[in-house]
Amino acid sequence: MRLMFLAVLLSATAAPALAKGPRVEEVPLEQVQAMMTAGKTTSVAMTRAYLDRIAALDRKGPRLNAVIALNPDALAQAKRLDEERRAGRIRGPLHGVPVLIKDNIETADPIPTTAGSLALKDNVTRRDAPVVARLRAAGAVILGKTNLSEWANIRSSHAMSGWSAVGGLVRNPYALDRTACGSSSGSGAAVAASFAAAAVGTETDGSVVCLSSINGLVGLKPSIGLVSRTHVVPISHSQDTPGPMARSVRDAAILLSAMVGADPADPATAGAVARDYAAGLSVSALSGMRVAVLRPEGLSTEVAASFDRALAVLKAAGAVLVPVEAPKTEALGEAEFTVLKTELKADLDAYLATTPPAVSARTLDQLIAFNRAQAAQEMPFFAQETFEAAAQTKGLGDPAYKAARATSLRLASEAIDGMLRRAGARVLVEPTYAEAWLSDPVHGDQYNGPSSSELPAVAGYPNLTVPMGLAKGLPVGLSFIATKGDDATVLGAGYAYEQRARARVAPRYLAQADVGAGLEGAR
Repeated sequence: MRLMFLAVLLSATAAPALAKGPRVEEVPLEQVQAMMTAGKTTSVAMTRAYLDRIAALDRKGPRLNAVIALNPDALAQAKRLDEERRAGRIRGPLHGVPVLIKDNIETADPIPTTAGSLALKDNVTRRDAPVVARLRAAGAVILGKTNLSEWANIRSSHAMSGWSAVGGLVRNPYALDRTACGSSSGSGAAVAASFAAAAVGTETDGSVVCLSSINGLVGLKPSIGLVSRTHVVPISHSQDTPGPMARSVRDAAILLSAMVGADPADPATAGAVARDYAAGLSVSALSGMRVAVLRPEGLSTEVAASFDRALAVLKAAGAVLVPVEAPKTEALGEAEFTVLKTELKADLDAYLATTPPAVSARTLDQLIAFNRAQAAQEMPFFAQETFEAAAQTKGLGDPAYKAARATSLRLASEAIDGMLRRAGARVLVEPTYAEAWLSDPVHGDQYNGPSSSELPAVAGYPNLTVPMGLAKGLPVGLSFIATKGDDATVLGAGYAYEQRARARVAPRYLAQADVGAGLEGAR
């Protein structure tokens, strides 16, 4: 089952390690570029260093399981980009920088796009998703693919985030027994562990911001329509989007700048215009800015203290903080779920029809049958009741689906815009998620804490999470949310906060969270 993936891993890491390779741990993307520009290192050397680090920590040592397959052409790509640099051609700030791509996004490299499922183990399309083509054109080295919650966490409501039949369970670099969240779990753990300068994830509802928060990262769920979704294994055309993940706001902005652009095959992106999102970042962006503050109920003492410290930083940066209350949106969850189920069947059937002949499951119904036939490997921990419910939906023309989409979009957009309007604010802040929960193959995800993801995910608005420190030894993040298309504003506000807070803490790969003394009692 895992032979082809193991072969890819071995072939990609076959080159001997340099005696003294460049340091990559906690090195920002912009510093990687600066080192190459100054002639202190090369793209080949950086690529080898990341490959060596993956070999040492991903399948050995803490065994993070963050990388599902490495690109055997990565070193050749790096070599070509080094040759371009010597010839005086620099494509931009990503030139020669290794990045990782979530394994539900196609690349033209000789590796499959699996979405974590054995049903797609032969899905070698040899085509770049437009978002990857843009990154490649900007000079990025496609280092490989990251593990994920299988089918982007849509197969079952009882799933264990971060697990896939192909890649196994992604482990959190801060505490190995804790979840890395999902679905872009591999991208989150990989960037936290410095397996690449940055990575691309995808979000439908929480799958960039949750794991960025829980893995101590900056992650942006962009406005719908900025980044193409073509050749990305879909859930929902209303809510899906790729997004950048990095260890700093500037690095995330650099990656986003290369990802944005119109795609004729994705009508939602018709108005997307490429721009440099990093150029306007300023430490003074919060000065005089009115910021709506949403404090969810039920925050733990530690998360509440982290949030209070973050608010103090915002105030010290010149922000005018205006408390707001969340409006009632009881009908939102059910309406969103109706949309996701209906669009899953329609969009996934359309995607599977484009896969190579070697992929035998060509419809959602056939995927369900495949999982039943391969239950020991595909369903050892949780079932596929969401797939089965989606298979019973009546299509995009169903009046109930259309009503649900109208309801969910109205409730989510009115909620955010209403809070911003009442506060006279451009940005809304709230805790992104609470601390990471335990990975539990018996009961699945056990989490009832705060989440910033649903409203901006359904509305299609930007949601940026930035680290606000550790709570009980585990990372927590602060979300910056704005109205649709105001991505530059959340990046600016997030950058100004980040530069003052300096709240990110590097992972230590502990077996359990560092919660302090007390577990063993006074004996």
